[in-house]
Amino acid sequence: MAGDPLLRTPAGRERARGLGVPFEGRPGAFGAITDVPGVEVGHATVIAGEGARTGVTAIHPRGRADPGDPCAAGMFSFNGNGEMTGAAWVEESGTASLPITLTNTHAVGAAHAGTVAWVARHHPALAELWLLPIVAETWDGVLNDINGGHVTEEVVHAALDGARPGPVEEGSVGGGTGMVCYGFKGGAGTASRLVAVDGVDYTFGAYVQANFGAPGEFVLAGVPVGRALAEGAPGDGAPRGGPPPGAGSVIVVLATDAPLLAPQCKALARRAVLGLGRTGTSGSHFSGDLVLAFSTANPGAFRRGIPGGSEGAAGRLDFLQWDALDPCYRAVVEAVEEAVLNALVANQPMTGKGGATVPALPHDRVRALLAAAGRLDGPA
Repeated sequence: MAGDPLLRTPAGRERARGLGVPFEGRPGAFGAITDVPGVEVGHATVIAGEGARTGVTAIHPRGRADPGDPCAAGMFSFNGNGEMTGAAWVEESGTASLPITLTNTHAVGAAHAGTVAWVARHHPALAELWLLPIVAETWDGVLNDINGGHVTEEVVHAALDGARPGPVEEGSVGGGTGMVCYGFKGGAGTASRLVAVDGVDYTFGAYVQANFGAPGEFVLAGVPVGRALAEGAPGDGAPRGGPPPGAGSVIVVLATDAPLLAPQCKALARRAVLGLGRTGTSGSHFSGDLVLAFSTANPGAFRRGIPGGSEGAAGRLDFLQWDALDPCYRAVVEAVEEAVLNALVANQPMTGKGGATVPALPHDRVRALLAAAGRLDGPA
């Protein structure tokens, strides 16, 4: 680990806080979704030749050792030009189980099959039942040969097996490898917030696969830096010949150890859109913007009928009262905003399919713009 995990990624890349972006709220120790106890994240990155710029990200809500214990969950579709398998069962049951994988649009099938095979190998009793993995996607066709079949079941297994707690790598890794955000190199980002409720600290973590936003829309700490960067460097932005401006999609995964009901998880998922909006997007018709939120509290509460579950028909749930959720909503908004900014800051330029090149967010120019607006946290 390179220094303070709030300031730099495990590979030593600068994060938004290291750039001097000011943030509100209390982050967890790693500033990541893995600050929620039990949550593990793994990446498998595929960069090969000219055309392969893709991968898979795996999120285990209760760790690799226990994928069969459902969590209370809810999902929200802000714009439906995207895919999240298993969403119908989340809506029906108010729960989510099994690992969650994120990849590119045309690799959803491989990720789904790979997850089923991984569960069958490592948890065979669980695989005797039906398996409805959650696989979500964003489109990486600017930089990646999306029809090249670069994501295989072996890639999926590498992400699932490599998942760990602790600091999480960001930028062009895993499912975020080939993604573009606001015309700059986007991809994987994460952040967290701590919220005290009746003297108990609960953690709210966000993970984004950021592939959305039109060039010029980008807002950073309330400063319209995208417009200024576009005016200052006419060549910046997404390569020509790509999708319509603002298209591409974003997936947000929210985790918390706060005890929540399924409708409360769905309420958290809706608030994630406010965090995205803080970064400047107004939402594109061609962007699939999907959010999943889950609570790791109440372990075993939904396990009846699943190997290792209880036999009794009646269950018990702890949950926060609805009027205690306002600071939790704010935590989600703040964490999602910071996760998007981390995805942009912790990145480098990338050249991919057909020689297409996407620039990275220019750190020095961004610092200068924040300083000029009086929004830089630390020396210019």
